[in-house]
Order: sequence, then structure tokens, then C-alpha cells
Amino acid sequence: MAPAHRPAPPPPAAHEPAGPLLTMTGITKSFPGVRALDGVDLDVVAGEVHCLLGQNGAGKSTLIKVLAGAHQPDGGTIRWRGETVSLKSPIAAMRLGIATIYQELDLVEHMSVAENVFLGHERATGGFIRTGEARERTAELLARLGHPEIDPGTLVGRLSAAGQQIASMARALSHDVRLIVMDEPSAALDPDEVDNLFRIVAALTASGVAVVYISHRLEEIRRIGDRVTVLKDGRTAARGLDAHATPTRDIVALMTGRDVEYVFPERRAATVHQAANGLLAPVLSVEGLAREGEFGPVDFRLRPGEILGLAGLVGSGRSEILETVYGARRPTAGRVLVDGRPLRPGSVTAAVRAGLGLAPEERKSQALLLLESVSRNVSLSSLPHFARAGWLNRPAERAGTLAATRGLSLRPDDPDRPVRTLSGGNQQKAVLARWLLRGCRVLLLDEPTRGVDVGARAELYALIRRLADDGVAVLLVSSEVPEVLGLADRVLVLREGRVVHEGEAAALDEHRVLDLVMSDGPGPVPVPASGRPATDKASATDKTSATRKTSAPEDTSAPTPRGDRP
Repeated sequence: MAPAHRPAPPPPAAHEPAGPLLTMTGITKSFPGVRALDGVDLDVVAGEVHCLLGQNGAGKSTLIKVLAGAHQPDGGTIRWRGETVSLKSPIAAMRLGIATIYQELDLVEHMSVAENVFLGHERATGGFIRTGEARERTAELLARLGHPEIDPGTLVGRLSAAGQQIASMARALSHDVRLIVMDEPSAALDPDEVDNLFRIVAALTASGVAVVYISHRLEEIRRIGDRVTVLKDGRTAARGLDAHATPTRDIVALMTGRDVEYVFPERRAATVHQAANGLLAPVLSVEGLAREGEFGPVDFRLRPGEILGLAGLVGSGRSEILETVYGARRPTAGRVLVDGRPLRPGSVTAAVRAGLGLAPEERKSQALLLLESVSRNVSLSSLPHFARAGWLNRPAERAGTLAATRGLSLRPDDPDRPVRTLSGGNQQKAVLARWLLRGCRVLLLDEPTRGVDVGARAELYALIRRLADDGVAVLLVSSEVPEVLGLADRVLVLREGRVVHEGEAAALDEHRVLDLVMSDGPGPVPVPASGRPATDKASATDKTSATRKTSAPEDTSAPTPRGDRP
């Protein structure tokens, strides 16, 4: 049954086969020591949104890479429009009309939107690219996607996350595409941008394009999906489920073996009472902190064992506050104090030495060295502790990292394994283990469960609460309001860079928070010299945060600190 908000898929054209557009049967794929796919079945009908669900490690990524031609299956058959095909490469898949938009968008930031859209199939005559024609065609595609305001000549690196996603969709549509795979497309979008994404998906399916939609947000499946296939441990746990009629409890049980989506650990009453009544001295104090055009002034105190949540829309200044506290951004006003002693502004090194640690939103690009081992990633901020006279004591390093990862139940229990091979939840544990090994006292968490399945989320929730119970102060940012309210002891609600509410999490609910962040209130933060104010909703053509880079070893997991630049 098609969702009520969009028309039913159109009937197949005269030249289209009456059966499924895509049928994958008995797909198997093994890697050294791992059987990633063990007989997976999937069928997709033209004009439908087919939701693919499963925990991290269930086989979703491997399956879509097989479909995209990036991996060759060991066994099974793939039928496309009724004919058996072999997808030897991504180009072969694209020529058939299969496009994939990965969660980590594969765009070239220093090239224009038009150049990215036609990258690999440039419009050229006699070896000369027809730039004007490419830009005109790109403008048509952007208008079709509902974003005519995006200039085809704009560098992709200047676009927001939503704008880059639109550019990636335009690139897919520049081919004669019949099926688009979208991997976690809403992960970095605010509610308005998600609504626009769903409008685009509805328009695509109305024209007969099929969409395979992957998401960990089960509420999205109700809104956008037609049918659901669930993977578990490399096998098909269920296929062809009705996206609207199948209870959430049943879907979660198929994915995890459990029947609950959110499992938040209980708060320690004693800690909440002590923090609320000021019985514990603050370990972190933020006084009048501000960055022109982004947020401020902001004041708060964080005590040992307390979790403070920052709630707000994308572009409200949440991540910017975290990065400024951490020293990755230099404030224009205010100060940060640890144990009453002010930190040098704009210095990640000073923050780390004072006991602060950051788990950033983009863990793959900002926190992890993907080609290095788990051990090296975990020990990165603690290498001086394992060195003597310039020589690294590798056995001591390995023993220390192994103790930290085992304390967090990181799986598999192999410190020599490349960190890029871990699931999203275990990669996040590797980042947390880094700060646990260093003895971090204040943990800054930016979207800690982004791209993490529902089963691993419960583990991370319990882990964050356990760290707080052990005395670590936690400052938490999440786009999911239930997550903030379920984990935090206190909540700061942000709108347009300003705090509009501060109170205990138990006294708030999701509707109240959304009312606060979307209602009228104090005006926006001052407009910087560039003339571009910060807003609730990041536009498609403006970044919501500064361009980030991987930092030096001790400061890894942070953007390059502006204050430390030469």
C-alpha cells in the first residue's frame, strides 16, 4: 500500500516487464574471516520506496555495494528488468540505471556543482568540455529537485550538508536512472530539510523511479516507505513487509531480537540532586561564551557525573558551542574554565591537557585514522604516556588500548583490526575509548549515535550513563530530541544561537522542546561582517559549520583549531 502523502506507483510502461524492476536472490559475499552476506534476497518494484533495515553489521552496506557494482558477489543472481545481469563495476550499474547515494557523499569539494554532476560523463566536443551546457542542464536538475537557488557554479565545499545531498541527487539524475539507493539520507538534515527530501522522493517515485531507502530512524519508514526488507547477521530476516501496517515492535525485534527501540538507562537520583542543588563544584564553567554570527552569549556549568544536553535545530549553534568549548573555534567573547581555571581560547591542546575530550559528529573524517588499527586510534591522544626517550613502548600501548576497548565491549576484540572495518557503533566506541584511556574528565559528544543501529544505540546509551556514574561530566548534542531528554539530566534549548530554556530533562517532553525551538523569541545573533546571519534552518547554499580538517595526533577528533594555526 502506498503512503497517503503520495500517489500510488505508476503502472509499468509498455516496454517495461510486469514483474519487479530488481530481483536479488541468494546473494552471498565473504571477506577474510567474515561472511558478510549469507543468501540475501531483495526485490524492488518500479515506483516504490523500498526500505532496507538492519543493525550495523547486518549486511546492508555490503548489499548496496554489490548492487552498485563496487563488490562482486560470491554467489546468487541479480535480475534487472527481467534479465540476469552481472554488475562488474559502478559504471556498469550506472549504465543500467542504478545510482547510489552513500551516507558519506562522494563529492569533490573543490569542484563546482555542475562539474560534480557530470563528473565522469562530461559533455564535451573535440576534447573541450561544454561548460555552459553542463551548467544549464545542472540548473534544470536542481529546479526539478526543488532547489533552483543553488548556483551550478558554486563550489560544492561551500554548500551545507543538505545542499551537498541535493548535488549528489542531481548527479544521479543526470543519468537515465531507474533506481536510486539512498543510504541514511536524512542523517545530517533538520526537520524542514527532511520534509523537502521526502517531497523529492515522492516526485521521483511518481515518475516511476524506484528508491531503496536505508535509515535507522524508524519513524521515517512510516512516512516514506511502501515495503520493508530486514537484514540480520547477513541474512534476510523478513521481506516485503508493509511499511505502514507492520508494528515498530515487530520490526525492531526482527533487527535486534529485542522489542524496544529506545532503552535509556536510569538516572542516578543522588547525582541529579547534588547537581541541581549545587552540592558538587562544577568541573566545567562557560561564561558569556559567544562567536559573532553563530551563537551567544551562553552561560552554563557542568558538574562531575552530570549529563547536560543541548537541543535545537541544525544551525542553532549546538555543534559550534561544543567546538568552541573544545578550543577548535576561537570565541569572540566569554571564557571557558575547568576547575575554576580559564582555558586558553582557541587551543585544543590546552583543552585536552585540562581533561576535555571531543567525539565529533563526523567521526570518520574528524576523529578516526581509517587506515590505522583500533589500537593506534585509541592510543592517539595518549602516546606520550607510552614513550620513553622518544621510543614508543608498543606492548604497553597495546595493553593499555586493549583494556580500554574491553571496558567498552568493543567488538571484535582485536586491537590490530583496521578501524575502518568496524561498524558505526564500534567506531564510536573506539573514539570514546581514546578519551577513557587518557583519563578524560569532561566528554563532549556531538551526535554520538548518528548512523548507529538501534541495538548499538542501547549499548552506547548505557555506556554514556556508566561514564557519568563514574564521575565523567558529559556535554551532549543530538538532533533527536528523545535522545537528549532520555540521556541528559539537564537540557539547554537553543534557538538561533541563544539559550531559550534551561531546566531538568525530566520536566520536558519532545513537543515542548519543539515548541521552544520553533516559536518566536529573541532575535538572531549579531550578523557578522559577511552579512550572513546564523538561522534555525541552514540554507542549502551555506554551511552550518566551518570547514573541518583532521588535526594533529594529540588533538585528533577535532576540527583544526583556529587559535592554534600559524
